[in-house]
Amino acid sequence: MKFTVLTLFPEIVKAYFESSIMAKAVEKGIIACDLVNIRDFALDKHRTCDDGTYGGGAGQLMMPEPLGKALDSVGAMKKHVIYVSPSGKPLTQKKAQELSRKDELVFICGRYEGIDHRIIDLYVDEEISIGDYVMSSGEVACEVIIDTVYRLIDGVISSESLEEESYCDGLLEYPQYTRPSEYKGLKVPEVLLSGNHEEIRKWRLRKRLQKTLKNRPDLIQSARVNGQLTEEAEKMIEEISDLVCLKHLKKKRRK
Repeated sequence: MKFTVLTLFPEIVKAYFESSIMAKAVEKGIIACDLVNIRDFALDKHRTCDDGTYGGGAGQLMMPEPLGKALDSVGAMKKHVIYVSPSGKPLTQKKAQELSRKDELVFICGRYEGIDHRIIDLYVDEEISIGDYVMSSGEVACEVIIDTVYRLIDGVISSESLEEESYCDGLLEYPQYTRPSEYKGLKVPEVLLSGNHEEIRKWRLRKRLQKTLKNRPDLIQSARVNGQLTEEAEKMIEEISDLVCLKHLKKKRRK
């Protein structure tokens, strides 16, 4: 798979492609990258790529000419172009899986107040947001999306590592432990040391449900709608909910 990134600061993204698992994937030829400096397509000797906005307002906007020329240089009209923007649709694991099936993705990294909307009208296939907040660096947000996508491509990491991750079946991931078996008075749960694979499976499912109910209860409802919850899971949810209600009741009595 190829990632083409259009940016005013290619050095930020370059470091990402030269580090850790991504570097190994590039070395193996699983991943390819092309970093395009938008300033190389500026129309003046100062390499200007931003200007004030029509209608007034604070801040600068990325101009359409340099960015359009940069997009044309990579044949963007025939490729899937993503503009990383807080105004876009939320990034989800489902979206990452969908994008991982593309042969090439072209990313536009915004800066300042964003980009001239005519670029969006002419070139962009979809706008994606990594969360309900605003960042100054479109490069960092772009790296977040790339990181969620490239790890799903065959050969980057083992398929086993992807099987029980957060969101893989609508639930968050269970707690995990490594050596030593006791740290600062806290012990690894006995069931994980038992060697009983069925009991470990049940413990992990219960913990996934507990964490999801606590941190992201909305995911439970979505999992139900999508038919991802088994009878066993529903029974555990009922048991967990009963225990939570009992704890609240005892707490009220103590008060």
